[in-house]
Amino acid sequence: MKAEVIRELTTGEIKERLEEEKKHLVKLKMNHAVSPLENPNKIKAYRKTIARLITELRRRELGLQQGIKQ
Repeated sequence: MKAEVIRELTTGEIKERLEEEKKHLVKLKMNHAVSPLENPNKIKAYRKTIARLITELRRRELGLQQGIKQ
């Protein structure tokens, strides 16, 4: 999920999506532990998506605007 798409979501949608992504990541890790995944890079992609979601939530908590640096 791209950062531009995440910015368009509401805060509630981001929180819901974050929970879903975390559940998928746990499931993916369990499946990978049992039998190797065809594409283990999916784990990395989920981790990055989770990080993007958390970053956007934090940015909104701090009330920062896009493009303004402090």
